[in-house]
Amino acid sequence: MTLVPITEASHGVVLDLRYATANNITGAPLYQRAEAWLHQDAAEALARAVSLAARQGLRLRLFDAYRPPEAQWRLYRAAGGGATPFVADPRKGSPHTRGVAVDLTLIGPDGSDLEMGTGFDDLTPNAFHGTAVGPEAERNRLLLLGLMSTAGWDFYSKEWWHYQLFNARRYPLWTDSTLPRRIMAP
Repeated sequence: MTLVPITEASHGVVLDLRYATANNITGAPLYQRAEAWLHQDAAEALARAVSLAARQGLRLRLFDAYRPPEAQWRLYRAAGGGATPFVADPRKGSPHTRGVAVDLTLIGPDGSDLEMGTGFDDLTPNAFHGTAVGPEAERNRLLLLGLMSTAGWDFYSKEWWHYQLFNARRYPLWTDSTLPRRIMAP
């Protein structure tokens, strides 16, 4: 099975693929194309999450999905090469490099992101689930957690925005050359 494209038209998500921009922890684009890809199982779980969110008048903003191992290495180095628990060791692979993880947030009816207490890729303990972030952010994090869990996703305790399929390591690793056209910047 190959990875499938995730677009605003196909899945009803808002794409804000941060690693295709300089608005990420490396300060430079990692992807030359702002494209999102997922394993078919993850794409189906994302569709369920989109449907659940829509019932509450909400949408999902997708920051990242499949991440080539080459990008994982760049993020790993930018985050201190193992000095932080936030970026998976690329030698072991990650749910993102298997196409079964998403980084996302909720968008309210007015089109703005719901308050989550930190931004995406905040590499501090404030990003952890269960951290005291204020009542509004806590409610919104729990809402996102509930939607994603109901749709079949597992969460990562150190990043409120990260969700992955259960048993993610059972899925194969994919490289950038697996895609119909590469997304990595040279």
